[in-house]
Amino acid sequence: MLQLNQIHKRFNEGSPDEKIAIDRINLTLKAGDFVTVIGSNGAGKSTLMNIISGGLFPDAGEVYIDGKNVTNMMEYKRSRMIGRVFQDPMAGTAPSMTIEENLAMAFSRNKPRTLRRGVTHKRREYFREVLETLHLGLENRLSAKVGLLSGGERQALSLLMATFTEPSILLLDEHTAALDPSRAELISNITKAIVDRYKLTTLMVTHNMQQAIDLGNRLVMMDKGQIILEVNEEQKEQLTIEGLLAEFKRIRGTQMASDRAILS
Repeated sequence: MLQLNQIHKRFNEGSPDEKIAIDRINLTLKAGDFVTVIGSNGAGKSTLMNIISGGLFPDAGEVYIDGKNVTNMMEYKRSRMIGRVFQDPMAGTAPSMTIEENLAMAFSRNKPRTLRRGVTHKRREYFREVLETLHLGLENRLSAKVGLLSGGERQALSLLMATFTEPSILLLDEHTAALDPSRAELISNITKAIVDRYKLTTLMVTHNMQQAIDLGNRLVMMDKGQIILEVNEEQKEQLTIEGLLAEFKRIRGTQMASDRAILS
């Protein structure tokens, strides 16, 4: 589970560019929750993800993962509990290494370091099994360099690498935004299948309102560093893009900024 208590983050304090990026946010994810986060540019979504992962430390507040206070824990230590997939398909893999070498690195992320070979026959067979679940034929290309894969194939591999050790928290940071619509739909479907299979506690940031509605059991809307709307599972089943936009206008008294947030 994930618990955020009164998280606050300010950038460029005391300067003309001072900005409150996260404003006293509280958020709790129970085990197995899949929460989608929507909001226009500058809402604080990426800052929130970086605070959870340890890439940034909050100025105030506390972060708990599985009941453990990780607020001041370094990112590399926290990574044993967290899987993360980024917007850029190039970010989550090593392009000069093969598929099986990338998988071997991810497989060892939460295990003690040893001098044993990274890719054994037993592991190679396991890698084939998990790659088969993607239905992309990558199980037959274990020795291929990851840099030769398409963006969609690489993002699917990144997703698998982030999840097959079953992390305590999975962070999806606009992980379909850089893909064409057909590949984005493919990765969305793979995401749902993997999260359901492992019952992963997941937080997904997206600009795409329809994707935010279709995936997960809860939805959060952010604006100006605050959570302004939380939608539970029952409410989410009846939710539409028009309904979300109307809620934003009701809360803020203005239309949502016309950026990628309204794309379906």
